[in-house]
Amino acid sequence: MSEARKGPDEADESQCDSGIESLRSLRSLPEPTLAPGSRPSDGGSPQPWPHPPGTSKEPQEKEDGDGERADSTYGSSSLTEPLPLLGGPEAEDPAPGSPLSSAGALSPQQLEALTYISEDGDTLVHLSVIHEAPAVLLCCLALLPQEVLDIQNNLYQTALHLAVHLDQPGAVRALVLKGASRVLQDRHGDTALHVACQRQHLACARCLLEGQPEPGRGPSHSLDLQLQNWQGLACLHIATLQRNQPLIELLLQNGADIDAQEGTSGKTALHLAVETQERGLVQFLLQAGAQVDARMLNGCTPLHLAAGRGLSGISSTLCEAGADSLLLNVEDETPQDLAEDPLILLPFDDLKISGKPLMCVD
Repeated sequence: MSEARKGPDEADESQCDSGIESLRSLRSLPEPTLAPGSRPSDGGSPQPWPHPPGTSKEPQEKEDGDGERADSTYGSSSLTEPLPLLGGPEAEDPAPGSPLSSAGALSPQQLEALTYISEDGDTLVHLSVIHEAPAVLLCCLALLPQEVLDIQNNLYQTALHLAVHLDQPGAVRALVLKGASRVLQDRHGDTALHVACQRQHLACARCLLEGQPEPGRGPSHSLDLQLQNWQGLACLHIATLQRNQPLIELLLQNGADIDAQEGTSGKTALHLAVETQERGLVQFLLQAGAQVDARMLNGCTPLHLAAGRGLSGISSTLCEAGADSLLLNVEDETPQDLAEDPLILLPFDDLKISGKPLMCVD
């Protein structure tokens, strides 16, 4: 296999497998039927999905420590032998008008390619996304049963995870249309939408949130935007940590709870915005309706965090939004107790001593 290339913003551990040698049978696949409204390429050969510059096209290989496939424990299927639908003596004749009958009889090479499972647990659907082969992906979506779309590889990734990771909104849209699950979680507990927020792929996130499967291809219910990964983070928390206001706005428009608490310390998006030290982000969340005095599990409000970190500008913003500087946390500390200059957080602007106004000088 070829040596992996890693982009500057990728984690040390890769998020997708390569499986390069598994493309040996792809040339024998039947040509897919283009969906209505889709356009053939100018040169007659399939063109890859639009790919932004700087995104790695050959992700690093990854193998589990024991060297074996780790089948999904999240309810997805796994292929350990050719699909009965596509090959084998027990296969039934395809119904008239089905994709198989319209594509004609499949050769042994085509059957082998369609039912292939790599040593990394990747199906042909995974590989068509990894190698940016839209014609192969469309063929798979036309020929394979819906359950195959949700098979998870050794890293518990579906093809939808990989399409989002590699920023292929066209592939994401096609997979969602054919009923690919948007709620399966990978080994980090991330759904495809979590990955979109981590990678800041706004177009993919929009496809996941607004796309609906075609009739008979899967449930059309909305996503659970409060679902947390293994770090206790919902998608809104991740988007806030990434300081991505358009992504935050998209999540809020689609029903994300702005005051949802993350699972480790109970921080809301506003707490996390304070920790990023982005005053504009704090103002954005306050204008969007975030609770200014939301409590963490230890009783700290966003003002506690801002005062304790000496963020006078953000502290002033929170106070102007009505934050209470006298609330106690579990250690009986108020934001004023934590502030370097308590006068900044005083809730009074007309202090008087013996009837005379007290003048505060910076």
